[in-house]
Amino acid sequence: MKHLLLGASALALTVGLTGPISAQEGDFTLNILHINDFHSRFGPITSSDSNCDVDTDAAGECFGGIARLKTAIEDKRAELDGQNVVLLDAGDQFQGSLFYTQYRSEIIAEFANDLGIELMAVGNHEFDDGPEELAKLLDAVNFPIISGNTNVENEPLLDGRVPGTHVMEFGDQKVGFVSALAEDTDETSSPGDGVEFEDVFESLAAQVEALQAEGIDKIIALTHVGYTVDMEIAANVPGIDVIVGGHSHTLLSNTDESAAGGYPTLIDGPDGNEVPVVTAYSYGKYVGDLTVTWDAEGNVISAEGDPILIDASVTPDEAYITRLAELEQPLLELMEQVIGTATGPIEGSREVCRVEECSMGNLVADAMLAASGADIAIQNGGGLRASIDAGEITMGEAITVLPFSNTLATVEISGADVIDALENGVSDIENGAGRFPQVAGLKYAYTLANPVGERVSDVQVQDEAGEWVAIDEDATYTVVTNNYMRGGGDGYGTFAEGDNPYDFGPPLEQVLADYIAAQGGEYEPYTDGRITILE
Repeated sequence: MKHLLLGASALALTVGLTGPISAQEGDFTLNILHINDFHSRFGPITSSDSNCDVDTDAAGECFGGIARLKTAIEDKRAELDGQNVVLLDAGDQFQGSLFYTQYRSEIIAEFANDLGIELMAVGNHEFDDGPEELAKLLDAVNFPIISGNTNVENEPLLDGRVPGTHVMEFGDQKVGFVSALAEDTDETSSPGDGVEFEDVFESLAAQVEALQAEGIDKIIALTHVGYTVDMEIAANVPGIDVIVGGHSHTLLSNTDESAAGGYPTLIDGPDGNEVPVVTAYSYGKYVGDLTVTWDAEGNVISAEGDPILIDASVTPDEAYITRLAELEQPLLELMEQVIGTATGPIEGSREVCRVEECSMGNLVADAMLAASGADIAIQNGGGLRASIDAGEITMGEAITVLPFSNTLATVEISGADVIDALENGVSDIENGAGRFPQVAGLKYAYTLANPVGERVSDVQVQDEAGEWVAIDEDATYTVVTNNYMRGGGDGYGTFAEGDNPYDFGPPLEQVLADYIAAQGGEYEPYTDGRITILE
């Protein structure tokens, strides 16, 4: 297989398929293996996506982990020996564990290269440590990383290094790849002033046209925009044959009742075709496995498969286990430090914490409020990255929940601006946006059926006597949040424009640990109705 890159010059404009078929002359079949949103989960995870301890893993109750992922991918390649196979990554390798905290892009490059990833899309979290760390990843990997709507011309560290499209050759067949990253990445990450994110749909259309002008009639979109947007792309951008996506951590499956849709999800495209859309959850718990066949005219005539669950039936690769043990040595003392005990599971899943009150949101917001002396705490649900099971709570688990090295920050804003911030927080629930506000010292209700900007109601704060009263829109309140949100991240521009901003720290995982210690070391998870969903 040969690889061809099409850079910015090639994008001058903007910078019933499933089921077995009989092979016909001129048909071309490609087996697509794919992962997305790995988030540095090099160790195994539990069923609730938290860190898996040795005993639980030995009991066969855990999933994922880079060592199992290696085995699953190699086994599938062996099964498909002699066929056309490609391994794709739809982005977000950065952030999510102590491995990333300690090693940053270095560990990602090491394992991604060895896994044999052949193409990766830039995820929004690839900018969490600014363009500097993404540039280091580009230096270290031996495969292209693409993002068609990410304009890096004004960022010297990245200029000319993030192609818009990519072409692979399989014998005499060429397959083109187009790409897109969520347009709000400047809100959800830290790309810096030199990086701009252009319109996803206009950019993809231009990328497709550029490839078609090169005579390429088989085009796959490798995206990091989320399942909902992927379906819109399939319905509206001509020329795309298949979409392999990430960002929303969506499970698609033909056998799991909890899945958001079938694998693949078939969308009626603008060319009168059906466009298969796939994504494979997150954290290395699944490997997507899609087989696509095109006819001699470049039309997709079959697309079938299902994600491979990486459970205890997959034997971990021994060399990877050894290497991880070496890399873990500097982390073990910190990871194993017990900071308290949970009397029950602390719910931190994205499916809950980005939609409604969750016990992890209450814990973190309560801890922030207690540490700051502020009037109100607001924590973005997307900043909570895992649940914690009942029993001992370790510092490693706290960092897994709060992996972004964010610090405590305060700002003074009016009551009207508090309501505005809450409206922002509930403005994109339909897409599982991480901006959803978990709170303390505050109660509110929202009505999803209402238009964006008119969803929040019944906002209350506590008065000096501890009684709940309606918020005073003209009064000034001190809000504690994290430094990312205080700077306007996740769309919280009202925080960035507030008075007396103070990013004083400490890091949120330490705030969490100190709060649990202040409870006597034992924490009882709870929800209390501080967020109400109205019909």
